[in-house]
Parts: sequence; C-alpha cells; structure tokens
Amino acid sequence: MPTLEAPEERLKKFKYRGKDVSARRQERIAANLQLRKAKKDEQALKRRNISQSSNDLVSQVSAKEASYTLEDIIKGVNSSDPVLCFLATQAARKLLSQERNPPLKSIIEAGLIPKLVEFLKMEPLPNLQFEAAWALTNIASGTSEQTRAVVMAGAIEPLIELLSSPHLSVCEQAVWALGNIAGKTLPDMKVHIFNPSTWEAETSDGPEFRDNIISNNAIPRLINLISTNIPITFLRNITWTLSNLCRNKNPYPCEQAVMQMLPTLSQLLQHHDNEILSDTCWALSYLTEGHNERIHRVVAMGVLPRLVELMTSSELIILTPSLRTVGNIVTGTEQQTQMAIDAGMLKVLGQLLRHPKSSIQKEAAWAMSNVAAGPKHHIQQLIMYNLLPPLVALLKNAEFRVQKEAVWTVANFATGASQSQLTMLFHSGVLGPLLNLLTAPDMKIVAIILDIISFLFQEADRLHEKEKMYLLMEEVGGIEKIESLQLHQNCHVSRSALNIIEKHFGEEEDGDIFPNPGLRV
Repeated sequence: MPTLEAPEERLKKFKYRGKDVSARRQERIAANLQLRKAKKDEQALKRRNISQSSNDLVSQVSAKEASYTLEDIIKGVNSSDPVLCFLATQAARKLLSQERNPPLKSIIEAGLIPKLVEFLKMEPLPNLQFEAAWALTNIASGTSEQTRAVVMAGAIEPLIELLSSPHLSVCEQAVWALGNIAGKTLPDMKVHIFNPSTWEAETSDGPEFRDNIISNNAIPRLINLISTNIPITFLRNITWTLSNLCRNKNPYPCEQAVMQMLPTLSQLLQHHDNEILSDTCWALSYLTEGHNERIHRVVAMGVLPRLVELMTSSELIILTPSLRTVGNIVTGTEQQTQMAIDAGMLKVLGQLLRHPKSSIQKEAAWAMSNVAAGPKHHIQQLIMYNLLPPLVALLKNAEFRVQKEAVWTVANFATGASQSQLTMLFHSGVLGPLLNLLTAPDMKIVAIILDIISFLFQEADRLHEKEKMYLLMEEVGGIEKIESLQLHQNCHVSRSALNIIEKHFGEEEDGDIFPNPGLRV
C-alpha cells in the first residue's frame, strides 16, 4: 500500500511507526500546554481557629489591630517576646496576602524568611507556626527565585514536620506551602496564595523542588492525613499538592514516588468533589505522558472506566484533564489503546468532537488521531462508532487549530487503512473540506493535505470513481487551488501539487473532459 509523505517531525508523533517514544509528542504537548491551565474554582479565604487550650498567645494580643510598617515587622520578628513575634508575623502575612502587588521582594530583602522558617519549629506556639507557614506559602507563590529563597532558607523539612502537627490549621497550611513549592516545576504553573487563589507564569526550575519534597518522605505523610472525616477544603489541598508532585518529566517523578501516590489517586478518582476530581485527573495526565511503562502503571490501577465516565462531565475542569489522560493513554501500545476503547472512550468521543468548546474538540480530535494511527482493527472501530461524520464536520466548520488535528486524523486513517476502510473514507465527504483547507497558512498542513489527495486519487482510480473525484474537486475549485500551489516557495508543497496535476489532470488520449489545465512548472 502506498504511504503518505508526512513531514518527518509529525511522523515522530505517530505510534507504531518505529519512532522514538520519548520524542513522540514533545512539540504537540508544548503547543497544548495551556490546556493544563484549566482553572480551579477560586477558594475563599478560610477562617482558621487554633485551639487555645495549648497556649494563650492570642489572648495576650490586643483586640485592636495595630498598623505595622515594614520596619515594625522587622523589629517585631526579631524580638524575644513571642507576642511581638506573633503580631509582626501576622502583619507580614497580611501584607503578603494583598490581592495586588504583595510586597514579596521587600519581605525577602528584609531578611525575614529565615526567621519565618525558625518560627515553623516552635511547637508550643501553634498560632505563630500557622502565621509563619501562611506567610511562607504566599512568598512561595511568587516568582521562581522567590520560591527558591524559601527553599534555600530550609523551609521544606520543617514544613514536612508540620504535617504531623496536632493542629489541623497548621497542618493544612503546611500542605498548602508544600504544594506551592512543588508546583514550581514547569512554565505557566498554577500556584495558590490565600487571597486570592492565582495562576503564575514562571520560568522552569526543573523538578528540583519537587524532588526535594519527595526525598524528605513527604508523600506518605500527606497520604496519612487523608481520612473519612477530613474537611473537604483540606482534602482539596492535599490532592492539589499530590498533583504538583506528579508534575514535570525532565525527569519524571521517581518510580517509588509514583507507586506511593497511585493507590491514593485511584481512590480520589471516585470522589464527588469537582476540585478533587480535577486535580486527580491532572495528576494522572502527568503520569501518563511519555513512555508506555508509565502509562502501564496508571492503567494497571483499573482507572480507565472511571476516566471515561468523567469524560462525560459537564464541568470543564473535570472533562479537560480526564480527556487529556485518556488521550495520553491511547498514545501507548496497541493493548493500552484497546483497553481505552473497551472502557468506552469511542462512545464518548463522538460527543466530544461536537462539543461547543473548541479546546475540547481539539483534544478529542487529537485522541482520535492516535487511535487512527493504530492497526486496522482500531480504524474499523472508529468507523463502527460512526466517528467519520463528526470528523468531516470539524474539517468544514471548526477553528483552524481543530481542523489541523482533524487533518492529521485523516492522514493517520488513510496511512493504515485497509482498502475497504479507504473506500469508507473516500465516501465520507472528507475531500471537499480538505480542498478548502489548501489555502491555509500552515504549510505542513497544506503538504499533508496534498499527500492525502494524491492517496485518495489512487483509491478512486482503483474503484473506477476517478471521474466522481474530478467533479468533486471542480465543485470546490480544488483544481485551481492545486494549480496555484505548483509555484509555491515550499518545495514539498510545489512538488506534490505538480505531481497531482501531471498524474491526474494531464491530457488524456481518449479526450477526457478534464484537459490539461495549462499551468506547468
């Protein structure tokens, strides 16, 4: 069977083509990274109350709040009086919790971080521990360098120790701080500060902070915090922090860490809370990026049926990461793809190709393209689930970024299909929309469309339906579009266009109704 001449860099993304698995989806993941920024619902600032039975620090503080300057804060933090230390730390925390332009830089330059870290260790003063952890949480929500300042001051170990605090608010605040630190692993990473919850676009730090937290045995402590009576806000923070510990693939989290988290993530996937489900699905999406062995670890937990169920959610914060995870899984082996199909993904995919959100259409088309890149029996299942009509609809009417994924789906389909499957493709109505996309600004897409058209011409010739294809092309001005591409500056585009014109639109000895169109180079 002839093959499409797809650009080399795109072929590296197809499975079952003998390509380097680690490079298979690099460029596509980078282009789609903003999907990872599906927002959590903003969390309201939570009122925290620590039991006063263990200390009476707050009772010594005047009910009237003083207005603290940075100078007052520096003086108070360095005081030997625990009441002044508490007041100054609380004042610093309030400054750092400002919605706009919190003075992170000023607090760091004042040298307050080492004192705040020291306060984390003061077990007899849980209110001071809490305020210090809160302040450090918000500093860690800043730039990469500001987060690094928190780490370099030695905050990670005492924060992990606070996971064993008997005071729930202190413990939860430590979880939040660790989540912000662990989250600094990729560009455009989401981090939280208390007022408000925010997203930050950061320079990549690599997995350094994440691995620091993992190596200090934080994961078992985080998991041990989960119980049936845990407050929902606390469980959300734990889930989000675990999700951040799954991030980054240069390198991926170590196998031990992944195996520690997977059983808990599998359980959290059964939860009813939208935020917990969203962060759990994102965690699984990170763990299914790349090698088939990583996909296997996740699939072996039996999560596929639940992930497919979540793909039917009306909540985008759940739908997006569950679809991404299943999409990652079908980049894996033939068996892994079949497991996703058996779990019902193709039943849902048809609905998602028609989703009103273009981001979902794009992700669904990408997942479909990976199924189409598989063996003939996977292509047959695409036909059985009637996915060609919505695919054609995307080629006709979707945004261009979605149309590109649909074009690659057709390319993969045509490359691996049997003759009968190619016949189905030819009669599905893909030709007109493909020809209309020949004027697209993306030369890679134009080149692959020309390859598809050449491929379909060969199939039409075999079926003795070449005249029908000529008529279809004339209806949408396809001949003129291909002719105009013969002089294109892109060598592959011009060569492909010329080959089509010469092979299929040249003068015929029998007086074909489509004579030589004239333009030749």
